[in-house]
This record gives sequence, C-alpha cells and structure tokens, in this order.
Amino acid sequence: MAEPARRVRIRDLQEKKERGEKIAMLTVYDATMARLLDRAGIDVLLVGDSLGMIIEGHDSTLPVTLDAVLHHTQAVTRGARHALVVADMPFLTYQLTTSEAVRNAGRLLQEGGAAAVKLEGGRPMLEVVARLVEAGIPVMGHLGLLPQHVHQLSGYRMQAKSEPEAAQLVEDANALEEAGAFSIVLESIPAEVARTVTRELTIPTIGIGAGPYCDGQVLVSYDAFGLNDESVPPFVKQYANLAEQMVEAAKAYAQDVRCGRFPQLDRQATGSGK
Repeated sequence: MAEPARRVRIRDLQEKKERGEKIAMLTVYDATMARLLDRAGIDVLLVGDSLGMIIEGHDSTLPVTLDAVLHHTQAVTRGARHALVVADMPFLTYQLTTSEAVRNAGRLLQEGGAAAVKLEGGRPMLEVVARLVEAGIPVMGHLGLLPQHVHQLSGYRMQAKSEPEAAQLVEDANALEEAGAFSIVLESIPAEVARTVTRELTIPTIGIGAGPYCDGQVLVSYDAFGLNDESVPPFVKQYANLAEQMVEAAKAYAQDVRCGRFPQLDRQATGSGK
C-alpha cells in the first residue's frame, strides 16, 4: 500500500463525521510503529499516557511525566508523515493552573511536534480547554472512564451506567464542545449513552469500550496486535498475536546462535571471491 501523501488535519476528522465516515485511531509510542501505522492509513495516532503501563511497566498512568510523553511524541512525529498526532497530557500537567496547562501543552506542540493534545475531564476542565484553544492549541477531550482518576473511581470500571451519571456525561460533552474541543474520547460507557453523545455533538466522538455508535474507535496498539501478553480489556479485538510470534522468533534466533547456525560464514566474508 502506497503511503498517503497528505497529512490528516482536524478539519478532515470533522468532515468524516459529516459524511458518516468512521475514524481509525491507535496509540503509538515510537517512530518505527508510527511509520507502520502510517503506511496502514490510520487517521490519528495517540501518544497515550498508557505508555506508563505498556512501555514503563507501571500499574497505572499516574507516574507518567511530561518529559516522558514529550520524548515519545518526538519519536512518533519523526515516524509519522500522514496521521494526525495527538499527545496525552499526563496527570497534574493541566489540573493545577491554566497558565501551567498552556505552558505544558505548548511544549508538546512546540518541542514534541504534536498537532493536538488530549486531556481528561468534563466541567472542571472547561476553563483549561477554552484557554488552550484560545492559545492555538487544539484539544481532544476524554470522558467516561478516566484512567488518571483510577483511585477516585475505585478501579477501571464502566461509567455512566445510571441515568443521572449518563445525563451528566452528556452535559459535560456538550460543554467541552462549546469550550472548543475538536473531538472527545468516550471510554467504557454504555453504547446507548455514547450514541446519545455522538448524535448531540457536531464534533467527532472516538470510542474505546463504548460500543459501535461513535464516529471513530481507538485501541491501545499493543492490545490490538497481541503484543500485550497480560490482561487485555474484554472489548478489545485482537487483530494479530504478535507476542507469540516474537517469542517463537526469539527462541529460533537463540537456538541458531547456540548451535552455531547463525551467523554462517559465507564465501564473501572469507574473501575467496569464488
């Protein structure tokens, strides 16, 4: 497949929603994976703070620092030539003061090369979202299950199951759109709630564990491709089992090394020329 020539822009995502075309989004953390997903035509690459769990081995996203996300964003933007690159804002990089949020988000664009940032939360984040957008920093919202609130939520559980919670989420989504967010991730909420939000908003919704009615879907790439050999969320569809393939390939390599089958001494290496 030939590499698409034109960079995906925010307006392209909006036009996809208006045409009823779905948006494909995956997390990515390095240049090599970014190049491969670019070749596949993925619309949006998210440098997720999930790197804390996937790359760094933590049990939550809370330990992730701005410098860590910045480092991985720089790598991803060096590899991506087509997809829109969005960088997660880590815990406590945007919740303390609006000015600090602008400064931190600005670094992800200015130094990291991202086209936009993503942050979690509804009404408490409206002032931050509005100020970022005013400063020229595109913002993707995130509602439902908020991984940075894992302790407050008592774990990774489905959200907005009751009518009051669902109504609050719909209100938050509308408020985020009004504040200037260009898209909203909806994580681990009932499909019907996601459908209501998607119908009410003019901006695209991106679902993860939120059913089929969103304008697009996002998965952690390590889950989608079977690179995560531990627990995988039940809503994930695994499109490959690369972990087992890598294990078997590594075993074959180790066996070849130990048995002397690799590397082989060929005639060019000996300089025979014949």
